Amino acid sequence: MTQVGLKGLIEELDQAAKDEFASGPEVVDKGHELDVDELPVQARRWHKVTDAVAVVADLKNSTRLGTGKHAKSTASIYQASTGGVVRIFDEFDADFLAIQGDGAFALFWGEMRYERAICAGITIKTFSLDLVRRLEARWPNDEELPKTGFKVGVAASRLLVKRVGTPRNPNQQEPVWAGKAVNYAAKAAQGVDRHVMAVTGTVWDQAEKYEYLTYSCPCGDGPSPTIWSDHTIERLPDGDLEAQGRALSSQWCAIHGEEFCAAILRGEKKRDDLDHAKAQEAAARQRSVLALKAQRERAALRARIAGLR
Repeated sequence: MTQVGLKGLIEELDQAAKDEFASGPEVVDKGHELDVDELPVQARRWHKVTDAVAVVADLKNSTRLGTGKHAKSTASIYQASTGGVVRIFDEFDADFLAIQGDGAFALFWGEMRYERAICAGITIKTFSLDLVRRLEARWPNDEELPKTGFKVGVAASRLLVKRVGTPRNPNQQEPVWAGKAVNYAAKAAQGVDRHVMAVTGTVWDQAEKYEYLTYSCPCGDGPSPTIWSDHTIERLPDGDLEAQGRALSSQWCAIHGEEFCAAILRGEKKRDDLDHAKAQEAAARQRSVLALKAQRERAALRARIAGLR
């Protein structure tokens, strides 16, 4: 039978909090290099990562996925979905990953961290569409099968990390990440629909450098800059510039996806097939400027006419 000295436990915890607040812990700056396995448990020592990119994959309506199904079917759904996301993070060399309920999150730092993180996010979106098709094909007449699929959020920030847990029991130890990246990526994922990826302002500043990301592939009507839309992450604090992000509904093309992904991971930013698309985009911007100018002139004219009456 479990027995707890409750009064003593609470007093010890209170004293530990008092001691902690009385003098701050040591913070070790690790730049862009960090070995999570070497993080101490007992030492009052946190490690700082200069810049890390968090990717959160959140499965929509996950609590309803197992409704009315046998245990084996429910287990298969979670193995295919969460197991697939973990495999994707591993393939893109995530520096840390963790499973959270029915989803997962990963952290990327060091070389090509934004490129690896964004490509992983798009791959999860692409996998999400295939996953749902498989689910609907397996249970075509299941009226209780919810509309599901992964929602993806990406954010970046400086992070502090320390391993916390029972000192002599590795199974009860986990790294704690302090900083905006994980929290903001989670909120970005929560604010979009399935098969959509939302990125914060900082992440978009990096993504927009890549024409392989900002323009669609040559399929269909040809390269287009409209695959991303302006997106406000409403769950973030008012006035936070990170909330002014972008949302992507497109996925990797079956024909060009592998080529584009490889180019991004190599750091290639420019494409040689965008002259026509850029000309059309410039013309559209010019038309917008002229239309706005004409609108202002008409408004000024109406004001002058009203003043003469």
